[in-house]
Amino acid sequence: MNGFPEKKHISKAEINELPMKSYDGPIHLFNTEAEADAAAAKLLDETLLGFDTETRPAFRKGESYDPSLLQLATEQAVFLFQLQQCGLTPNLIKVLSSPDIVKAGVAIDRDISELQAMEPFEADGFIELAIPAKEAGIKNLGLRGMTAILFSFRISKKEQVSNWARPELTESQQTYAATDAWLGRKIFLAFQENGLV
Repeated sequence: MNGFPEKKHISKAEINELPMKSYDGPIHLFNTEAEADAAAAKLLDETLLGFDTETRPAFRKGESYDPSLLQLATEQAVFLFQLQQCGLTPNLIKVLSSPDIVKAGVAIDRDISELQAMEPFEADGFIELAIPAKEAGIKNLGLRGMTAILFSFRISKKEQVSNWARPELTESQQTYAATDAWLGRKIFLAFQENGLV
């Protein structure tokens, strides 16, 4: 396989030795319905998007929240939609329902069902990256492990349980959220190059 890593498993300790990296390109944040829908209209021309969502963490039993943020990464930029403010707009639903736009991510089933609970839609075009990873014999099927194996860097998990529902996201939260979606796209392209998707 073309440049595909021989290494199929990496330990937590080995990951922690790797250099840290995050997405450093343009990030566009949308929190009004009109802006979000106009941005989503542009995404309808894309054929491949990295996909992820962030939800405010629930620390008490029986407590749960709707997704706070939807992240979609193009080749040029990452688009962050603050769903608590802008909602799932008609064009966002078109993007999430389009069979012509690949939306690649890790552990996406729950993300999709949580979005559908907010606004029913027919999900199409989604690729769960753990499936080709498993076919390639990769043992680390989470985003952090796959990133370490494929690209030899690690990503920060510092913001994972931060409050994603706050109206103003910090720069650190935006970078964290954008990195996850950017990597969905990057991992898909690595698998595509090796004929796995």
